[in-house]
Amino acid sequence: MMIKNIIFDLGGVIYNINYYNIAATFKKFGFHDFDQKYSQEYQTDGIDLFEEGKISIPEFRHYIRSLTNVTLSDEEIDQAWNSIMIDIPKHRIELLKEVKQHYNIFLFSNTNALNYQKFYPEMEKKFGFDIFTQLFQKSFFSHLIHLRKPKVESFEFIIHNLQLNAPETLFIDDTQRHVEGAIQAGLNAFLLPKNQDITTLFTKGVLNHHLI
Repeated sequence: MMIKNIIFDLGGVIYNINYYNIAATFKKFGFHDFDQKYSQEYQTDGIDLFEEGKISIPEFRHYIRSLTNVTLSDEEIDQAWNSIMIDIPKHRIELLKEVKQHYNIFLFSNTNALNYQKFYPEMEKKFGFDIFTQLFQKSFFSHLIHLRKPKVESFEFIIHNLQLNAPETLFIDDTQRHVEGAIQAGLNAFLLPKNQDITTLFTKGVLNHHLI
């Protein structure tokens, strides 16, 4: 069936991120084993709750402090947590402008209130417009919809909210378990290989045939 809709992941697909930065920054502050609590493939239940918007920023900071004997300030926790975010290269914004001429495009990101408060205004300032409402027909953030990938319910929520025909919809993500969740919900899904730019999947804004 022809693909008419594309749902993009944000971090690792559009937005350059580095998971290791969080543990490395916490290590500078004396919290040496944070990498055992969080990675691209695994994170604790407390972090899941934060990404689902079920605990507040102060509650999250309290939770982080409960994982270590090190005394961490609010500023140190925020700095470490936000260090994952690098940037969105301009060429990916130009790509999305091309892609939206051929498909209905949407965004689905596992994120949290701390990261959101940082990247949202920064990207609007960088590009001069709200990319999340003006490039995408709709953007979904896990902490706002209270559902996160890879839960099948999160994809079903989006399908129902947008009234999408799942077989006509492609989901693109850089994490295997998220792709598997999308497939279980009936979506087509593509795992973006590490270090491969999203632009390589399109030719003049149209999906390359091997992805369809």
